[in-house]
Parts: sequence; structure tokens; C-alpha cells
Amino acid sequence: MSKDNFFDDLGKLIDNAAGVADGVRREIETAVKSQVERFVANLDLVKREDYDVLREMVQIQEEELKTLRQDVDALKKPKTSKKT
Repeated sequence: MSKDNFFDDLGKLIDNAAGVADGVRREIETAVKSQVERFVANLDLVKREDYDVLREMVQIQEEELKTLRQDVDALKKPKTSKKT
């Protein structure tokens, strides 16, 4: 066996090992991602879009409530009548 063949074989072996390691890495990433997605789904979290919509609705209702309170306060004030 010549030195060149030895290094060629060693290079192929290292290349194959790197390919296998990359495949294992991808499989582990996929498994972990799946587990994390399942875990998060079980937490029953609110989606960001839903939260933003609800927050906007609450802000609108706060403004409407403020206006209604001002209207009620205005109605509660005694009216002054003018005698002619």
C-alpha cells in the first residue's frame, strides 16, 4: 500500500464520517424540533397575532368607555335653568 493510497483512503473515510455526522445532526435537530413544537402546543399559548388583535380591541373599548363616562358625567351635572 502506498502512502498516496493510504491518504486517499483516510480522506474518504473522514469524508464519509463527516457525512454520517451531518445526517445524525439533522435527525437530532428534527427530533428536537418536533418535541419542542409538541411541548409548546401543550402549553396552550396565545399566538402573537391573536394577542395583537385583542390588545387593539381593548384599546378601542377603553376609548369608548372613556367617552361614555364623560357623557354620563355630563348628564349627571345639574342643568341651570334660565328664568325669563
